[in-house]
Amino acid sequence: MELQLKRPLAFFDLETTGVNIATDRIVELCILKIFPGGKEEVLTMKVNPEMPIPAESSMFHGIYDEDVKGIPPFKERAEEIKNFLGDADLAGYNSNKFDVPMLMEEFLRAGIDFSLEGRAFVDVQNVFHQMEQRTLKAAYKFYCDASLENAHTAEADVRATYEVLKAQLSKYEGAAFEDKHGNVTTPVVNDVEALHRFTNLSNPVDFAGRLVYDEEGDPCINFGKHKGRKVVDVFEVEPSYYAWMQQGDFPRYTKKVLEKLWNTHRNKKKEQQQNNRAEVTKDRPRKEQIPAKPITEDMLKQLQGKFGK
Repeated sequence: MELQLKRPLAFFDLETTGVNIATDRIVELCILKIFPGGKEEVLTMKVNPEMPIPAESSMFHGIYDEDVKGIPPFKERAEEIKNFLGDADLAGYNSNKFDVPMLMEEFLRAGIDFSLEGRAFVDVQNVFHQMEQRTLKAAYKFYCDASLENAHTAEADVRATYEVLKAQLSKYEGAAFEDKHGNVTTPVVNDVEALHRFTNLSNPVDFAGRLVYDEEGDPCINFGKHKGRKVVDVFEVEPSYYAWMQQGDFPRYTKKVLEKLWNTHRNKKKEQQQNNRAEVTKDRPRKEQIPAKPITEDMLKQLQGKFGK
């Protein structure tokens, strides 16, 4: 179906150093500009983010530091990008939440006045989520081809969830799934441990999502100014952050997990300090010990004269 357009619609996607809009940077962008009548123009470019690209991000999009070495940064291409977009409306996948604010951050950093006023924004992901609702009722209809009676009563919902899982196991038996790294597996199998690994998308440490495991299996902060940093690194550079979280409005289980991580960290530091002291003591030269002289009759007489005994 051809789009009915009154003015150009620019589909765009960004590859970045990470997902923090305030601090991460664009490394590649592509804009597909569709004109009324169907004419297309494409602009694709890599830009130097002027910061190291984290390994986990490079593994995701395949762009490494050497790929952007020596090429202009965004600020030197910003005017070109602005002119290419012109007055086009903007479209993308998850673009309202990520791509649009990330692009605006780069324009502002480059000192380019790119106005969003008067533009339309089409987020294809939101069409998907709105029309294919992810409710239990919708899942029951899709997988079990039945209407959920007495929805939102505890027993009806829990039985429906059980039936949906069994239907999913049948529907996706042997179905291939490709993850963000291009690895293809068949993860929906009749095994609880395998389902656990597949369904814990954010790999949370505390289930509230304030702490998550990174790809190396280390607990990381998942919010605020330290988002993405390993918990132990935060403990090192800002120990007061632990006290702030313990006193803050966080779930009790989050605090419990954090306390365990803190105690483990402190115990390791104490052990390291003790080992360091032991190493210093071991390497320190010992004073030469002079053997004691045997006690003689003259020595005893001198002692008796000194103490009057």
